[in-house]
Amino acid sequence: MVSQAAGVSVVVLGGTGSLGRHISEVFEAEGARVLTVSRAAAGRLSDGRHICLDLTGTSPARLAGVLAGAGADIVVNAAGLAWGGGEEELGAANAGLVRGLVEAVSGLAHRPRVIQLGTVHEYGPVAPGMAITEGLPPAPVSVYGRTKLLGAEAMLRAARSGAVDGTVLRIANVYGPGAPRTSLLGTVAHHLAETARGRSAEGALRLAPLTARRDFVDIRDVGQAVLAAAVAPRVARTGAWIVNVGSGRASPVRALVDRMIELSGAEAPVVERAGSSPESPGSRGGLGGPGGPGPAGSGADWQLLDISAARRLLGWRPRYRADRSLRDQLTAAGLPPDRVSRAVRAGGGSVRSVRNG
Repeated sequence: MVSQAAGVSVVVLGGTGSLGRHISEVFEAEGARVLTVSRAAAGRLSDGRHICLDLTGTSPARLAGVLAGAGADIVVNAAGLAWGGGEEELGAANAGLVRGLVEAVSGLAHRPRVIQLGTVHEYGPVAPGMAITEGLPPAPVSVYGRTKLLGAEAMLRAARSGAVDGTVLRIANVYGPGAPRTSLLGTVAHHLAETARGRSAEGALRLAPLTARRDFVDIRDVGQAVLAAAVAPRVARTGAWIVNVGSGRASPVRALVDRMIELSGAEAPVVERAGSSPESPGSRGGLGGPGGPGPAGSGADWQLLDISAARRLLGWRPRYRADRSLRDQLTAAGLPPDRVSRAVRAGGGSVRSVRNG
């Protein structure tokens, strides 16, 4: 069967990042013509084309020229900033870029479908046990969540007015092979891989408190959700302005960390620093974006996305279970697959948690 994406021109903004790289590979596998655009060089991207461009510093006219030159049918905005900046820097990357993209697309003779990658952190804290629907009024508490929401609102205003054919996918915390190294589980996976290779100077994992329950989704499931949104009927017909993409489960963060250690076969004590803030620059394994716990004391200790709209409007559902995602993330971080398999057969590694006040 020929894919609906075969021969389609797809431009992925931020195509050298974790999500952007994987999404590019998904479209290439479907036979699409992919152009990635980012400030970084293309690196190990496969057969696609690449343009080096500072997306936060470029003008809407320049961006429109790139899209027109590519004959873009689909634009995926996977660009943005989660860590390493203040409100001004995150605002430029997460909101200013989207406003420029909207202006660029709305002026094109051939208007592409635009998919904005949003985040669960746009919603802000909710009561434990609550399933987060797309209709929940957002009230983000972190700089990352606030600036991502500003970008999402710019896209939604343009989509609802008919200026663009656009949708916002609000994505849960991402894990699995190729997920961000700077996320909580990315930090854990690379630490365990380095420990196994004898390259880690410290055996203990020093993390922010692991008390939250969060919705985690495999990066491969995210790629399929983006593909489904790209080939779905026009958003104005379906009403899919915002679509949640997650597992629909609130997983205990500590249990995921413990299970990853068990699957690695490593001896890795976990030190939870009770007085640290997960968003502080020196807080290893905290959150400035998708992948780990939110701000300490923010009340953002529970996340569970209602994903029924994704099933209904996009025909999408998550396929990867937690153990598979954790095992594959360990392998992608550099832990030999045979070691992971041996650890599973032997009953896993040893976990010892220490709360450090």
